[in-house]
Amino acid sequence: MKFALQSFIYSNYSLQYAIRSLGRLGYDGIAVWGGRPHMYRQDLHAQLGEIRDLLGEFRMEVCHIVPAQFRYPSLLASSNEKVRRDSVRYMMDNVDNALLLGAPSVHVCAGFSLFDEPLERGWECLRRSIVEILEYMAGTGLRLYIEPAHRFESNQILTLDDGLRMIREIGDPQLGILVDTGHMHVNGEDLAEGVAKLGPLLGHVDLDDNDGSADSHLAPGAGSIDFAPFTAALRRTGYTGYVAAELGMQYVVDPEPIAATSLAWMRQVFAVME
Repeated sequence: MKFALQSFIYSNYSLQYAIRSLGRLGYDGIAVWGGRPHMYRQDLHAQLGEIRDLLGEFRMEVCHIVPAQFRYPSLLASSNEKVRRDSVRYMMDNVDNALLLGAPSVHVCAGFSLFDEPLERGWECLRRSIVEILEYMAGTGLRLYIEPAHRFESNQILTLDDGLRMIREIGDPQLGILVDTGHMHVNGEDLAEGVAKLGPLLGHVDLDDNDGSADSHLAPGAGSIDFAPFTAALRRTGYTGYVAAELGMQYVVDPEPIAATSLAWMRQVFAVME
């Protein structure tokens, strides 16, 4: 099992600082947030050499690219063709960044379509957007992971079943699912059953906690999720990918202490899988 942390909680610091911090703590990888001041579009292209050198110094991988999504800057389900096409172009920029940093995957969040429009119209726009992203990725070896959300973040792909429906409709082997434990808990989905349902379509795990009422992105172990059945299910399915802690806004002022305790927690809880 390999452990990473999403760089969002270092959003008051440079990406280089985040890599140094996580490297010193002993993380295997970093999931790079695609918002500013981190890997937003072409902002850091002039610093790629330094970033790659730091990753090499600490023997870390970029395990995933995390485009900033949800309402802004992308609306992939928009019926406004200008907005939709710009949102697809934004995702293409994230694909480019994944290739530049050697990341194996990018994830896509469905977000919202307008509430005063038919829901299925948004679904059709979203499907078209995902197909266009996949066409751009063709031949790169990258995977695109759909991240099911919850009703506060999307009216299109909320559950694992929604994500699987989109995968069936598109039928592209580049597609998989990113599981966010906090999202599933808010939805009332069983984490262990979800792992079994996805099987090889499970490509990446975002680990966070909450009390079931809101997606608060607490550190793992700080909420009410019972992770034992989840880790057992991952072991049964032979999952060997990354588990990445994805922590919330409440940690951004002083991120290193919670990054350290999260890594210690993951190592202890997932030790049974080693």
